[in-house]
Amino acid sequence: MKRRYVAAIAVIAALIIAGCSSSGGGTKQASSSGGSKTLTVWLMDGSAPKQLVADLNAEFQASHPNVKVNYQVQQWNGIQDKLTTALAGNSTPDVIELGNTQSAKFAASGGLSDLTAKVGDLGNQNWLKGMTESGQWDGKQFAVPFYSANRFVVYRTDLFKKAGISSPPTSIDEWIQDGQKLAAANRNNPKFTALYLPGQAWYVLASLIWDQGGNLAVKNGDKWQGALDTPQALAGIRSYEQIYKAMSKAPADTDEATPQQFEVFAKGDVGMMIALPWEANSALGANKKLTGKIGTFPIPSHTAGQTAPVFLGGSDLAIPAGSANQDLAYDWVKLMLSEKYQTRLAKENGAIPASANLGQTVLGNDPLLGSMVKSSANGQITPNDPSWAGVEAGANPLKDMMTKILSGKASVDQAAKEASSLITQKMASSS
Repeated sequence: MKRRYVAAIAVIAALIIAGCSSSGGGTKQASSSGGSKTLTVWLMDGSAPKQLVADLNAEFQASHPNVKVNYQVQQWNGIQDKLTTALAGNSTPDVIELGNTQSAKFAASGGLSDLTAKVGDLGNQNWLKGMTESGQWDGKQFAVPFYSANRFVVYRTDLFKKAGISSPPTSIDEWIQDGQKLAAANRNNPKFTALYLPGQAWYVLASLIWDQGGNLAVKNGDKWQGALDTPQALAGIRSYEQIYKAMSKAPADTDEATPQQFEVFAKGDVGMMIALPWEANSALGANKKLTGKIGTFPIPSHTAGQTAPVFLGGSDLAIPAGSANQDLAYDWVKLMLSEKYQTRLAKENGAIPASANLGQTVLGNDPLLGSMVKSSANGQITPNDPSWAGVEAGANPLKDMMTKILSGKASVDQAAKEASSLITQKMASSS
């Protein structure tokens, strides 16, 4: 159990840090003499367990006796440029894995095959809505979900018990009340913070904005516009501000990676953090004394009894338009999305597979990952457009906005209006 769990978290780490990131290796030579063919598959480092892929390829080759699978593991660093080159050349791989925020770019460029007519055969009735949308472009499905993961609240069960908190909160108001109980119970420790929430944790901010019915940006005709200054988004921003001021002592001008929040949590002076599974595991690795003292719960909603929407990080599978083996590539993708291999992916990877119902069956009762599965049901993604990458590149308006608000340099209304304008400009210049 522990070995599988550690491996699972390592995989999810690679998925989310980069699930929306960018490079890898290898090329494909399609056919050879005698009627035999080579199917080249590019999956990313850390995505699928080695034995799982070996077993799948063996089964695939058994049912396609004249086909050899050339399986290549790619690295996230630089994959976007490598794919751009490969998809435009004569040595196109047949099956590729894409970070779910990359799919729109390659679909819009014409680099991916249209799978719209085949999604029913691939089991789309069980796919998570957010992951399904990540593979869509212009009303068509060009990539299909592979797996996903998302954030949840990691908390110290021993500190909750000490503070008289018997169960996890079920609303933001209750969450804040519990945070105040934690602070009171640890008032003699000046380093203690109930919740480690840096000011620039913008994925958490996105959850709270979505929870209020707001959006980061909306499409008006053919153009995208920042939407942080709408009433709904402003309510989400104020919710973040309220949570931060009531529970967190983290810096207002850094994100969860500066420093790595699991390192802060591991020191023992933090009651909660909003984290990815790999961060929880890393905290345990950094401080063995936390073993048996960590629990999880979904990020609460402002509506009691509900969970806040979360950003779904993850990967999609796609078939390049230039593949010379379209039918074979589809058969390989279909086998990977079968119940047999989706179940193994959930068990051996600890990530939510394309078939979300299998994720619930396999991981729903896991003490750590069960919260991730529960949260994923209403997960969302950032605007599904290649131009969104321009928002995250360089100075991120969402991060700068929250620093200004939390440090008192600008009002919520003023900072949100400015950030919305910057998002509009960045998306326009990146389109």
